[in-house]
Amino acid sequence: MPAMLARVSGCAVVGLNGAPVSVEVDIAPAGLPAFSVVGLPDAAVQEAKERVRAAIRNAGATFPGKRITVNLAPADLRKEGAGYDLPIAIGILIASGQVPPHIAEGAVFLGELALNGDLRHVPGALPVAAMVRDEGFRRLALADVDAPEAALIEGPEIQPIASLRDFIEGARAHAPLPLLDRATLPPPADAVTVLEVDFSDVRGQEHVKRAIEVGAAGGHNVLMSGPPGAGKTLLARAIPGILPPLNGEEALEVTKIYSVSGTLREGGSLMRQRPFRAPHHTISNAGLVGGGRKPRPGEISLSHHGVLFLDELPEFGLATLEALRQPLEDHQVTIARAQAAITFPARFMLVAAMNPCPCGFYGDATKACTCSAGAVLRYQRRISGPMLDRIDIFAEVPRVEYEKLAATSATEPSAAVRERVCSARSLQYGRFGPGGPTVNAGMTPRLVREHCQERLAPEAASLLRMAMAQLSLSARSFHRVLKVARTIADLAQTDRIEAAQVAEAVQYRRRGGDQ
Repeated sequence: MPAMLARVSGCAVVGLNGAPVSVEVDIAPAGLPAFSVVGLPDAAVQEAKERVRAAIRNAGATFPGKRITVNLAPADLRKEGAGYDLPIAIGILIASGQVPPHIAEGAVFLGELALNGDLRHVPGALPVAAMVRDEGFRRLALADVDAPEAALIEGPEIQPIASLRDFIEGARAHAPLPLLDRATLPPPADAVTVLEVDFSDVRGQEHVKRAIEVGAAGGHNVLMSGPPGAGKTLLARAIPGILPPLNGEEALEVTKIYSVSGTLREGGSLMRQRPFRAPHHTISNAGLVGGGRKPRPGEISLSHHGVLFLDELPEFGLATLEALRQPLEDHQVTIARAQAAITFPARFMLVAAMNPCPCGFYGDATKACTCSAGAVLRYQRRISGPMLDRIDIFAEVPRVEYEKLAATSATEPSAAVRERVCSARSLQYGRFGPGGPTVNAGMTPRLVREHCQERLAPEAASLLRMAMAQLSLSARSFHRVLKVARTIADLAQTDRIEAAQVAEAVQYRRRGGDQ
């Protein structure tokens, strides 16, 4: 009896992209019964042998008692996760003649099998569907719970499978399972920001609200400093309410990141609201930047096109904070491993909050600071100069007076601020066009010269020259002042940058020490 061979297509997720994997199944006609998986599989793939054996039996099919060899090609690509269960099972059923081979033509299979044959969710359906489209496959067969997520990628046919039994019965009856009709899916919901905090909830701190509005409009990094209880965290948590929704391309990028990380909510709907991540200061370097044995996105990538809020900034580890420097400049992070280097996007707005000293009351007008001068200096030096140089806006958050806290008059809500922010960002989208930066904070030196320096009013240029001399601004700080001034002008809907807008941008620079 000749050897029986089947070939089924699967997919590996490498970073945020899918890579095609050929699942080859050989059933030898002679030899002792055995079941081997080769091709650089991890422990989860090795354990697929027992899941597949039980699932095939419980789905009403026969597991061949012969020597079975499964090869996952290419052999130099590490195969990880339980998503290979389904293609291995289909390969065995085809090689053993229990289902016709044409059911695998032009198809990619993805899914974890339960022992009774039901299919379970696996992360990464979105990048797998993108690979199916890009590599010219026709169909993606996967667990029915993952089908709506895969359907976000236009082009490939999506075949939902509830259980292996259903698939086998359909194949034997020459009545394959129906394809997903995208028209039956609910339309994408408009982005509705669930406001944890509205700007109207924050009493006083008008100048800090203005600084945050400028930061949100241009995607600038913001650092708030002030005593405990002044409202720093409250102000930060109000930021999602003033940000515009994600556009189509941004939404797909963010959804893909959450799909790969396994944190996409059930149903796989497209994410329209900008992410807001607030990790605790005890987070590890790998948790913030990304990493692990199998590299996963960290908090900075989960904040892509959104906000990363670091409360109590000096309490974060020095190495952890320094690891932020490169992503803040390059807007991506590369995690190198022996097998490969994985790159994740990290274009986020950094918002940080800190106390001025260990006790929190250095410089406070009401409560005396109990820290020594050395303790204050050591505390503030926990954040390096190069790290501070990457902050665009510094805002002092003083104690709120009783009269403002007790006032009953209405203050400006987040919706009104959001309108101005959206208008400013629309100007930026139109200015830079496709392929350019999405916000002013991402301008290159050439764009700064073209859209900032060449748009300065004569009085504004003179003021900036004086600020450079008196504040000893570094070259990076000079460009950051211009970017912030450009954003302030965008909020005012003016093309030319006036002296008042440069003065406000200079006001947001850090006082004392390196500028």
